[in-house]
Amino acid sequence: MTAAVERGVASPVSAPEPASAPPRRPPVEDGRRPRWQRVLFLVALLGAAVVFLLPFVWLIAASLRPREYVFAPGFLPVPFSPENYARAWDSVPLVTWLLNSVVVGVAAAAAVTLSSAWVAFGFAYFRFPGRNLLFGLVLATMMLPFAVTMIPTYLIWSKLGLTDTQVPLWAGNLFGSAFYIFLLRQFLLSLPREYFEAARVDGASYPQLFWRMAFPLIRPALLVAFVFEFKASWTDLLKPLIYLRNEQLYTLPRGLKVVLDRFGYGGEQQWEIVLAGSVIATVPMIILFFLAQRHFVEGIATTGRKG
Repeated sequence: MTAAVERGVASPVSAPEPASAPPRRPPVEDGRRPRWQRVLFLVALLGAAVVFLLPFVWLIAASLRPREYVFAPGFLPVPFSPENYARAWDSVPLVTWLLNSVVVGVAAAAAVTLSSAWVAFGFAYFRFPGRNLLFGLVLATMMLPFAVTMIPTYLIWSKLGLTDTQVPLWAGNLFGSAFYIFLLRQFLLSLPREYFEAARVDGASYPQLFWRMAFPLIRPALLVAFVFEFKASWTDLLKPLIYLRNEQLYTLPRGLKVVLDRFGYGGEQQWEIVLAGSVIATVPMIILFFLAQRHFVEGIATTGRKG
């Protein structure tokens, strides 16, 4: 051993062991895109937003111009004529039509949301023979255009004596909608069935399962269905044209048809009043979207992910 030390060879026993190096961690990848891709994406979004906003900006600008400058080029209200809105407000009962649209829209949206949710809960929870076949038949009704059922539906309401009332505009939604039934059923299928089985063991009834357990859990999807149907009712013109005769019962789309006939084509050619009425009819839906934007987008994303 002495000879080995003299030759510069360390003894295997006394040789210090090299310190073990810590394992190298794999490089952490940044999930964000490169800066140039994010900038390009934001520019594309901004360009798309501008393209979609241009018609509405022109509508507002044209509604604030005098009659002879309504169709002038440009997006600025020059000359400025805000009294167009006062004239439109005084020329037709816009307040009445606005209230009618709100009442009919809320009634239609609430009716179709609750009825569709109840039917969707039945298809999602209960297991019975022919369930898939029956659900397929419900979806098959989406293939029927409104023109096919328009006349039979009108005859039913006529026999009930409910024409020239607002009831046909929303009462049909009490029977649900195939689209919303499908949407809510897919959301309900994502919920753990064990929750409902445990509640049944504790003595909960089927209505309690729906109202106390399913209803709070599917609230985002319910909000999506409500907003969709409210928008559809707000912009619906065909049903008010078929059923309403009394001007005091008109909704906004039906009233705007009167404004167009009276002040637009074949009328007095006062297009500034027509455009002002169009802006008044459009603004409430924009306000509704901004108020419910967070919940609305969350509901769509959650429904799509869980469906």
